[in-house]
Formats: sequence, structure tokens, C-alpha cells
Amino acid sequence: MSGRVIDGKAIAAGVRADVVAAVKTLPEQPALAVVLVGDDPASQVYVSSKGKATIEAGMRSVEIRLPKETGEADLLAQVEALSRDPAIDGILVQLPLPKHISEQHILAAIDPLKDVDGLTEASAGKLLLGKPGLRPCTPVGCVILAKTQRPDLAGANVVVIGRSILVGKPAALLFLEQNATVTLAHSKTRDLRVISRGADILVAAVGRPEMVRGDWIRPGAIVIDVGTNRVPAPEKGEGKTKLVGDVNFKEAIEIASAVTPSPGGVGPMTIACLLRNTVLASCARRGWAVPDALRA
Repeated sequence: MSGRVIDGKAIAAGVRADVVAAVKTLPEQPALAVVLVGDDPASQVYVSSKGKATIEAGMRSVEIRLPKETGEADLLAQVEALSRDPAIDGILVQLPLPKHISEQHILAAIDPLKDVDGLTEASAGKLLLGKPGLRPCTPVGCVILAKTQRPDLAGANVVVIGRSILVGKPAALLFLEQNATVTLAHSKTRDLRVISRGADILVAAVGRPEMVRGDWIRPGAIVIDVGTNRVPAPEKGEGKTKLVGDVNFKEAIEIASAVTPSPGGVGPMTIACLLRNTVLASCARRGWAVPDALRA
């Protein structure tokens, strides 16, 4: 059999269209502030794309770019100032930060009501307790992608490979909110291939290039590949590289009913969900009703 390719770009475009519709109904234009420390090329691209997407959604983009030598105290002061600024609705600090800066300290300085990345302790606690709050963007995107293939996730066997606080753990909790039965596995899980083959929905977020092979996948399963790994591409020339996921796509597409590609699957959903969170944050802070376009 040959499965379907889950078009993350098209699905993300639908989410972004809902955000645009929602923004048009708000009394004021929401604002998203993104803070970048250093000159990492990949991070610069990410920040620029987020700024462009924010403007295209009808919101205000504030980009703060700081040199890599910026001290932790100076960055803390910047984040605390954004947290106090009533004109800013969402704050995102681009990770990773330079090694001399504690990510934990910086994230703790973000006002939880502006935590559009869903990474503060307050946001994580609300997710664990099942209370309303801002959810991490990439895991939310995973759930949305899965529901395009299986709208009712109740009772589904979901296996999440990866236990990071950025993706694995929150993804497991979000699938639990959908009444799925969730197994949270990782690279040291015994019989990982056997466990993976029991999944109706397999989420790979372990950060190992093409770790998940075709014989890890139950025929007809849905596969969500979160991985983005840069590996050598000798077929493109000496020194060239390419991006691959945590799943061997060529093998998976022959077994699964549907698979997200990497790139082009989960990545576009992350930015779309970031925009969505910014609108939700603005509504929560300002006491506005959530627009109908974002209630689903």
C-alpha cells in the first residue's frame, strides 16, 4: 500500500486563515515580540519568518535582536520589560540561547499570560492539570495534523517517542486531553519497535535521523514526524546537506495510512499555532471574547 502525505503547509494555511479572520474582529491589533540573541543563521531565518507571518496575519511584529555577548541580566531586563509592556500580547524568546545564559531563568521571566510558546512553569502546570491556558505550539500542531486524518481521537492508541519538555511530554498530555490512550516512549525504552507497532498514531520527536523504520509502523497507522535533522547529502555534491525527519519517510509511506513529511509537515504548523496563541493571549489579557474562528 501507499499512504497519504499529510500536507502540513496546506493545513497550516487554513489555521492562519482562521487567525486572519479572528484578528479582523478584535478591537485592537495584537502584538507579538520575538527576542533573538546571537547570530545563529537558522535562528535568524526562524525569527524573520515568524515576523513576516505575524504581519501577514494582521498583527504587529516586534523583533528584538541582541548580540551574542548579551549578558543574562541584560536579557532578563529586556524580557521583564516586555512582560510589563501593556502593548505586547505575546513574548517568544528564540531558543537555543548562548550557553552563558540560563534558558530556565529567562523563560521564568516571561509573563505567563504572554507565554505564546507555552513553556513557562505556569503554562506547563495548567496543561498538566487540564486547566485553560496557552499550549506549546508544536505539540498542538501535532494534534491538529492527527485530527485531519482521524477527527475523533478518543480511544486511539498513541505512541509518542521523545520525552522533551518542548514536544514529547506536552504532546502526550494533549493527546490525553483528546481521550486517547498514550504511551510515552524514548530512545532507552525496551522493545521500542514493538511498542511503536502498537500505535494507531505514532509521533516521532526523538531527534535521531530516520530512526523510525518501516517495520516500526503498524499497517494503516498515522505517523507524525516532528524531527528536523540535517545530514550529509553526497548525492547533491561534496559537503552538501539535506533535512530529514526522525522517520524513514520512504519506508513509512508504504506502510502507514498517512505520514507527515519533513520538512513540510509539522514545521508550518508550529508558526500557525504561534499566531493562534498570540490572538488567544491578547483576548485573555484584555478580556475580549475569543473570536468564533478560533473556537474550534
